[in-house]
Amino acid sequence: MVKIAFIGAGSHTFTQTLVRDVLSFPALQDSTLSLMDIDGDRLERIEAATNVLVDEHDLPATVEATTDRREALEDADYVITMIHVGGVEPVRNEIDIPQRYGVNQSVGDTLGPGGVFRAQRTIPTMVDIARDMEVLCPDAPLLQHTNPMAMVCRAIDEETDIDVYGICHSIVGTAHDIASYVDVPFEELEYWVAGINHMAWFLEIERDDQDLYPELQEAMTDPEIYAQDIVRFEVMDHFGSFITESSHHLSEYLPYFRHDTDEIERLVGASAYDPDKDEFEYSPVCWLPTGEYFDQWSSLDHADQFDETEMDRSLSRSGEYAARIIHSLETGEPRRMNLNVPNDGRLITNLPDDALVEVPCHVDRTGVHPCAVGELPPQLAALNRSNVNVQSLAVDAALEPDEETLRQALKLDPLTAAVCTLEEIDGMVDDLLEANAEYVPEYA
Repeated sequence: MVKIAFIGAGSHTFTQTLVRDVLSFPALQDSTLSLMDIDGDRLERIEAATNVLVDEHDLPATVEATTDRREALEDADYVITMIHVGGVEPVRNEIDIPQRYGVNQSVGDTLGPGGVFRAQRTIPTMVDIARDMEVLCPDAPLLQHTNPMAMVCRAIDEETDIDVYGICHSIVGTAHDIASYVDVPFEELEYWVAGINHMAWFLEIERDDQDLYPELQEAMTDPEIYAQDIVRFEVMDHFGSFITESSHHLSEYLPYFRHDTDEIERLVGASAYDPDKDEFEYSPVCWLPTGEYFDQWSSLDHADQFDETEMDRSLSRSGEYAARIIHSLETGEPRRMNLNVPNDGRLITNLPDDALVEVPCHVDRTGVHPCAVGELPPQLAALNRSNVNVQSLAVDAALEPDEETLRQALKLDPLTAAVCTLEEIDGMVDDLLEANAEYVPEYA
């Protein structure tokens, strides 16, 4: 029996997915699932939903729920984090204030003004969680889902002795997209991917040892396929490789696609996006408009999501990695998956030693073993470094904490620098600091 602590379990839909994944493995069905959230109402609902799954399948699992983080962490064998610090208000500020300065973000949670300020809000709490783990469960790996992924994991690695593995589903999701574009069953697709989170590169795409890149390049010439993933196809066309993050997210990390509203409107028009859809439905281009993702996310009434009569009571397994990692570590079943880990000067040799990289990792009973990738093609590494530079300063700003370093991080951001003068960036930082003062550190 293992104890798995879910920190931020009030993320109802995502927690249900991860719990269902754990319980889908017979070897993990006697686990203790310790659900923790600071919001008691949300916690009560996810506890009820988890108990429905356990009772429905007559499982020996134990379900605990607590608003006390240390209680959840005590003697945990595994810790899964998916927290969000500050609620809706700071995210709204981190979208709206940069927009007044011409920085039009789609999501704003990974890079750019939104990602950098989210890091300032999130890193102190995540480091505190890891420090609690050093005392209460020092040998437990931290399976980390919280964005901005690379910045949070890098801060934890620098400040604590906890083994942290950043988990993101973008590579599996992209592999499904590629399989559909080249009309190959997903199960037959073979790939080798490396880079940084949300900007990792499909270095090889094969089926039965046959290179599928020619087919993917041919697929791009089909207007209907091109319209589904316009930004990623443009990046592949100009830089040679397909990238892991969706078109709307990727457009935020580069200076080429969101530098003015006319270009955003061109992309939206080329994608055949329909803003009048009634349903909240994901596609690689539906969130290209500025703030569209946030508007959809904040419109969901999470408090009313749990309905026992409508919930999925199956033990179907998602594409998420967390339960698979736990299962491999517990049973020894070998798996390979891409995880976010410290570069340590050996995994991707033309990225900085202290970068957080997303590389293939072998997982079995002996642990998590990252694969050495070697050099990325120089143009791909250069694009990665443009984001790593911002991540590095943003982490330093949160840990020190230091306001000048925070300002420098945003002055190096590719999208921000494409549309703002240095003085305008300072003005934007002033406004963001004032608006989100209660959520960010006190800077020197």
